[in-house]
Amino acid sequence: MSFGKKLSPILEKLNIRHRSNQFVKRVGITTLAISTLTFSSASASAGSEKDLQTIYHVYMGDEYVGAVTSQEEVKDVLGEKLEKAQKEYSDYQVDFNEEVTYIPENVFEAVKTNNQQVIESLNRSVSIEANTYALVVNNKPVAYLKDEKAAEEALKSLKLNYVSDKELNEYEKRKKDATSTSLPALKENETRLLDISFKENVEMKKSQVKPEELKSPKEAVELLKKGTAEEKKYKVQEGDALSSIAADHSLTTGKLLELNEDLKEDGALKIGSELNVTVYEPLVHVLVKKEANKIEKIAYEKEVEEDSSMNKGDTKVKQEGQDGEKSVTFVTTEVNGSQTDKNVKEEKKLKDPVKYIVIKGTKATPSRGSGSFAWPTNGGYISSKQGPRWGKMHKGIDIARPNDKTIKSVDNGRVVSAGWDDGGYGNKVVIDHGNGYKTIYAHLDSISVSAGQTVSRGQKLGIMGQTGEATGVHLHIEVYKNGSLINPLDVL
Repeated sequence: MSFGKKLSPILEKLNIRHRSNQFVKRVGITTLAISTLTFSSASASAGSEKDLQTIYHVYMGDEYVGAVTSQEEVKDVLGEKLEKAQKEYSDYQVDFNEEVTYIPENVFEAVKTNNQQVIESLNRSVSIEANTYALVVNNKPVAYLKDEKAAEEALKSLKLNYVSDKELNEYEKRKKDATSTSLPALKENETRLLDISFKENVEMKKSQVKPEELKSPKEAVELLKKGTAEEKKYKVQEGDALSSIAADHSLTTGKLLELNEDLKEDGALKIGSELNVTVYEPLVHVLVKKEANKIEKIAYEKEVEEDSSMNKGDTKVKQEGQDGEKSVTFVTTEVNGSQTDKNVKEEKKLKDPVKYIVIKGTKATPSRGSGSFAWPTNGGYISSKQGPRWGKMHKGIDIARPNDKTIKSVDNGRVVSAGWDDGGYGNKVVIDHGNGYKTIYAHLDSISVSAGQTVSRGQKLGIMGQTGEATGVHLHIEVYKNGSLINPLDVL
């Protein structure tokens, strides 16, 4: 019978097998002692006890590696490999990825052994792994950390991206307090965390990986948030545009700008520069449920009362408005910081609003303006605006090319002056509207009103011309309020 066939039932009795699964492996170097194999009396008579020699059959897991004359030599080599790894990865608990076993056998006849070959084979096959904790999302390991504490730190840090440390501590304390059955009413403008959880099934499990695969808690959080550890880059080429780059990478232009904060939508792209075109899809979504109380304003209403004894255009505040207040308690739900739901739980009025009441005059006075200005021509366009012009201040606006050349009063008022002006205005009309406003109309070809005359809104004052210092037919109009020049376009 061959050695392999004789050994098989012995192994079965000793229950020697490779014990490992995806997350938990029992790793180490073990020597299994086994009774000296016995042979038939016929075989024993072939030699005496002094002719016996002990060899060791080496197994890695349940795979046979070979036979050696000294197990200590193999142990020493593997021990050095483990010691070196323990020094290199001193922050982690490291061990071999497979169980190495030694089966001794006493033999009379020489059995082929090769110590060096077995050692080299083990060196190639046995690797060093770290005992770690895996963060498992929906039954899939996504990040490995050095211990349970680091894994817990990563999950806590992920939550702290969306709630404050104080909120989280109060919430966890409340969960541990078995006597806490109901929550007290919120104080004014108070917020509390009702629940924080993960949308996905997130677990921590013991595991083994190569030390270089381990992540720090900070790196693990970034991976869980972004869904990828590496950013995909695109190098800008000649002829590229933001819209085309975005479309080529299944992004909107807005999303591309969001991924690259230095980019401006109307800015130039630099050929050769690299853009981040990574489409992030978080591995874990943090669900946050909060209850909040807010003191909100109740806007006051506005009411207008008419008074026929007051001149049209005059107003007087009868009652100042005042906002009311209400206490609103609502519950919100957020996913990774974005609000997805908001429901009002309770609303209570604290103070009624006070109406704002204004009295508006309706009494029409021919010489008094209403404050509502009409356009002074029949159409036309603004050929020159108010502001610096030709080295001096252009006080009003110029209107040219109307449908007809009639010039009209912008509001009710009394003509202060009507005639020729030596200051370059040519034929000029000045109207006092009796409410703080005064208007000037210049360069008229002819004038239809006289000083002291009362005019109504839209009444003809004259015909458009180019008298005085004028380069073409147009109306120059200026507006004053309480003696100060203002821009006509603010009131016309």
